[in-house]
Amino acid sequence: MDKKAVVRPISLPKGRRVLVVSDIHGNLPYLKGLLDKAGFSSRDILIVLGDILEKSTGGLDTLRYLMDLARTHTVHFVQGNCDATPLGFLSGQWPEEIAARYAGFWKRKATWVDMAHRIGVPVDGPEDYPAAREAIRAAYPEELAFLEDMPTILLSDDYLFVHGGVPREEDLEELTAWSCMKNDNFLGQDLSFRRWVIVGHWPVSLYHPDIPKAGPVILPDRHIVSIDGGCTLKEDGQLNALILPEEPDGEFTWVSYDGFPTVTAQEDQAPSADPLNIRWGHSNIEILEPGDEFTRVRHVESGRELDILTDTIQTGIFGLTCKDTTDYLLPVKKGDTLSLVRETSRGAIVKKDGVTGWYLGSFT
Repeated sequence: MDKKAVVRPISLPKGRRVLVVSDIHGNLPYLKGLLDKAGFSSRDILIVLGDILEKSTGGLDTLRYLMDLARTHTVHFVQGNCDATPLGFLSGQWPEEIAARYAGFWKRKATWVDMAHRIGVPVDGPEDYPAAREAIRAAYPEELAFLEDMPTILLSDDYLFVHGGVPREEDLEELTAWSCMKNDNFLGQDLSFRRWVIVGHWPVSLYHPDIPKAGPVILPDRHIVSIDGGCTLKEDGQLNALILPEEPDGEFTWVSYDGFPTVTAQEDQAPSADPLNIRWGHSNIEILEPGDEFTRVRHVESGRELDILTDTIQTGIFGLTCKDTTDYLLPVKKGDTLSLVRETSRGAIVKKDGVTGWYLGSFT
């Protein structure tokens, strides 16, 4: 955990489009869909801002796809905390009981567990780990070397690319790599920079207490952009590609892909006033009236009462909570194209321009 940050210079020649993606978490269909939607070609530059791995069983396949892509295209990588996770296990940095707890929770969604299963090596408990480490190293030398070679920070004259965040722009090599990768609530730290600092790590919906928004958060006055769209982790998550402006003082644009079917709205709908976005870290609830499809709850933090989908309720180390949910009615015009996240007996959860909400009208 005290390994120093690796800072690598990056050249971004003018005239070439630069796309930045982050937090793929093994969702290879979303990555392919995003690159296709963005029209990614060998003329472009792709920067992968970390967390290729973990939280799904597709991590290894996604890593291999990007390794192949880097052989024919210009692709740069930054290491995320989830990319460092299998390396931490293999190096023995993790206490065995922590590794066992992690493997027990994520199972094959943990990359090193998936690696072991693919080669038929048991990882049922700490007694299996020494042999598993040796077998994984022998079976995946190219993939592990690729992960090891990822820098912590990519640095140009105008941009600093890092997975989680940095406290400053000077003496970057003195920072620990882990603090740059696992840097929670970076936007909440009241930092500003000369360069544009581009980060992922925290799903941007966590920064929105009222309306669930998954598009990049762009803060011109602070020179920060946060781009994690909650891919894989959120039911309504998306994968974003931030497109850098031709000049540093130009306008950022972005493309996203969420894989949901699309529908056409048949009725107008006005947005609701004073909506609530219940999200991770702010999701403790009290049950007031249980039901099969919907349950009436009180949101502890806000004190507000609302109906939520019953299957979003969960009990864990944080007590009684719910998965991300909202009571927001999305503004919709007849003829709008909506991404259909989920249908219920009371309406549909949909997305429009990266914003999630309820639509109570009809659609085709």
